[in-house]
Amino acid sequence: MPLRDPHQEMLAGIRDLAPEITARAAEIEVGRRVPRDIVERLRSIGIFRMFVPRSHGGLELDFPDGLEVIKALARLDGSIGWISVVAGASSLFVAASRPELYNRIYKNGPDTAMCGSSQPGGTAERVAGGYRVKGRWPFASGCTHADWIGGFCIVTENSKPVPGAQGKPLVRVVALPAYEWEIEDTWHAAGLKGTGSHHVTLRERLVPEDDFFDLDTPPQQPGPLYQALRQWLPLMHGAFTVGMAEGTVDELLALAHTGRQQLYAATAMRESETFQYDLGRISANLAAARAFQEVQAASHWRHALAGTLNDEDLVIEGARSATWLATTCVGIADACFALAGSGAVYDSSPLQRRLRDLHVAAQHAHAQQRQYVDVGKLALRRSADRAG
Repeated sequence: MPLRDPHQEMLAGIRDLAPEITARAAEIEVGRRVPRDIVERLRSIGIFRMFVPRSHGGLELDFPDGLEVIKALARLDGSIGWISVVAGASSLFVAASRPELYNRIYKNGPDTAMCGSSQPGGTAERVAGGYRVKGRWPFASGCTHADWIGGFCIVTENSKPVPGAQGKPLVRVVALPAYEWEIEDTWHAAGLKGTGSHHVTLRERLVPEDDFFDLDTPPQQPGPLYQALRQWLPLMHGAFTVGMAEGTVDELLALAHTGRQQLYAATAMRESETFQYDLGRISANLAAARAFQEVQAASHWRHALAGTLNDEDLVIEGARSATWLATTCVGIADACFALAGSGAVYDSSPLQRRLRDLHVAAQHAHAQQRQYVDVGKLALRRSADRAG
């Protein structure tokens, strides 16, 4: 009997779920959240446990395998793909917490759904017994189905920020069960509508020290997945954008195979050399994006296995790949939308939804063009090192 392969089992589960996700895309958009029954199907497939350590019942997938899961879901639907990124990233975030908090989070098993906001939207005033916390955090994707929610807080004393590393304010993460947070219905957005990325709020309250953790502490969990965090996050964004681009090309090909012939065109789309030329160029760009994403993931994973992942240069390398991939994949979506003609402007067209979702994803900090400044500095430094 062949050995069980959790990664392949997850991909098979996604293939089984694919027709339902496709059929319910409009419902996800209108509801501005992933329906509860689909969340439970995703939970059963294992997306909330894919990066949870085996010591706590998780799958502890190799990182490139987890990225394949994210790509497969993003290829089906942008909002569900984004939720899978949040699921994976949240598992890696809380791996930095002390064992007592970590065990509380996973006391009911490895399929705990988490989300949070990495913007320091709250303050944590040091007081006897812990911290007095209050704040309002944006972009809490998946908060409508989360079991736990986390938020970054600026630590203060006497209402003044406490200095941290390099003179910047000290930031800590508060993590609490979801029922202790308020969700504000604010997610009215241009794309990724189904992610439920609302604001979450904590009214001023005393929170014990045990409910906080730091991201710059030594690894709290053994294994290559947990030795660093910032190096992984841009790669997850890159996998998402590549999966979305793959799905966009799928939608364009499906439209072409219907025999559609645009107004004033001499032939059907699929028989037009103009269409074939543009499709060929799009396919080349997609192949390049896919290859870059896979090479970057493999490189980071080799560093993780060697114990050398916790390197600032690798953060910059990841940012380089995420930024380039976002730009390239947005270009693919734009080109597919243009090729589809006027029919793509309707809400019923999946191509316009892909276009919006990719543009919104490209607004994320991990994909901002300003990342290229650090990439350029790294290139100059490495060149000088080689010359010296």
